[in-house]
Amino acid sequence: MSRFEGKTYWIIGASEGLGRALAKALSRQGAHLILSARNADRLADICATLPNAQAVPCDVTNLDTVRRAVSEVGEIDGLVYNAGAYEPMRTGDWDTEAVLAMADVNYTGALRVLGETVPRFVREGRGDITLIGSLSGYRGLPAAVGYASSKAALVSLAETMRFDLAGTGVTVRIVNPGFIKTRLTEKNSFKMPMLMTPEDAADRVVKAMSRRRFRTDFPTPFSWVIRLIDYLPDFLIYRGK
Repeated sequence: MSRFEGKTYWIIGASEGLGRALAKALSRQGAHLILSARNADRLADICATLPNAQAVPCDVTNLDTVRRAVSEVGEIDGLVYNAGAYEPMRTGDWDTEAVLAMADVNYTGALRVLGETVPRFVREGRGDITLIGSLSGYRGLPAAVGYASSKAALVSLAETMRFDLAGTGVTVRIVNPGFIKTRLTEKNSFKMPMLMTPEDAADRVVKAMSRRRFRTDFPTPFSWVIRLIDYLPDFLIYRGK
C-alpha cells in the first residue's frame, strides 16, 4: 500500500503544468484528490480523467473565495500549494500591476489558504503541507522582479512554519524545483539549464512528499550551483554592477 492510498490531498494550482502532472501522479498512488485553480473548465477536464478527483474552483487572490473553497473541501489529510504566476521582468521595466499579481498568487495567496487551513490541522494534531517554491527563491536573480522575491518569501514562510509546528503532528515541507517546461517558462527567451518535463518534476515532488524531510531542491547539480552562489561574497556576485 502506498503512503498516499486512501488519503485526501488538496492541490491548489492543479489545472496545468506541474499541478496537473502531480494530480495524475498522486492518483496513481491511490490518493483521493481535490483540485483547485481559477479555470473551472480545465479542472473539469482533468477530473474527468482521474478516479476519485473533485474540482473546487478557487481564486487564491480573493479571501472570500478561499474561505468558500475551504468549506467545500472539508476534511483533508494534506495540501499542496502550487499556485503560481510568472512574468520575466527587469527592474528597469517595472510593471507594478504585474509585480503585485505575482506576489499575490505566489505568496499572499498561500497566506490566505494556510490561514484558513493550518489552525484546523493543529487542532486535529495532524496534517501534511507541501509548498512549491523555486530555486529562484534563494537569491535575487536578473529579470525576476516579483517572481524571485515572492518565492523567497514563500521559502521563509515554510521555514518559520516548520519551526512553529514542530511537535504538533503537522508536517511542513518546501519543494524548490528548477526550470519546468510549462506555459509560464515558455515566456523565457534564454536557455534554461536542465529543463524538466512536468511529469519528471511531479515524480520528484511525490518522492519528497513521501518523506518528512523539510527541504527538497532539484534538479542536481543545478540546485547545488544555485545554493553555492548564496555563499559567495557580494563583491564577487555584484562585481562591476
